[in-house]
Amino acid sequence: MDPKAMYSLTYGVFMVATRVGDRMNGCITNTAIQVAANPTRLALSCISTNLTTEMIRESGVFTVSILDQTCSFETIRHFGLQSGRNVDKFAGMEPPLTGNGLPYMGWSACAVMNCRVVETHDLGSHILFIAEIDDMFRTGEEEPLTYADYQNRLKPKKAEPPKATRKIIGWRCKICQYLYEGEELPKDFVCPVCGHDASDFEPVYAD
Repeated sequence: MDPKAMYSLTYGVFMVATRVGDRMNGCITNTAIQVAANPTRLALSCISTNLTTEMIRESGVFTVSILDQTCSFETIRHFGLQSGRNVDKFAGMEPPLTGNGLPYMGWSACAVMNCRVVETHDLGSHILFIAEIDDMFRTGEEEPLTYADYQNRLKPKKAEPPKATRKIIGWRCKICQYLYEGEELPKDFVCPVCGHDASDFEPVYAD
């Protein structure tokens, strides 16, 4: 079985955000899709261990900002390649808020959906939220960013690693922190937890 066959599915790229009290957090995902109409419902799948997932389960609401072609890798990195458990992703920002106080992308996004969770399903590695869209509006005229655009244009190409003086004992996924034990990470390796490929792993060295 070739797990990279999944990459042929067409996805968008989104920033999902929520709020619990005064704390706001958001993450990048490519797993949001309309699944019903009248009422309009959206399915969102998030990594089980993500702080955003935990906060959505508590708040029951979230926004989906549909990223557009002006989006930079720095924006993807800021919201998608670091954890809200370690850094306040909205520090120093004044993001626009929906009517119910949820943050959304005021830049590099072409539309926003304000969602209310009606069902939650535990899928193991991910939590699936089924939500009704209470409001949605366009924020720009640029074409939406696709996951293929991200992979082929935005995502930096992996450079050949320098010869390390320290011994590599494993590889850690920068997205979900899954640890692969071993000195060599197979080039076609795909994270069994979040589905990201070898380019999103970093070496773990012996002390």
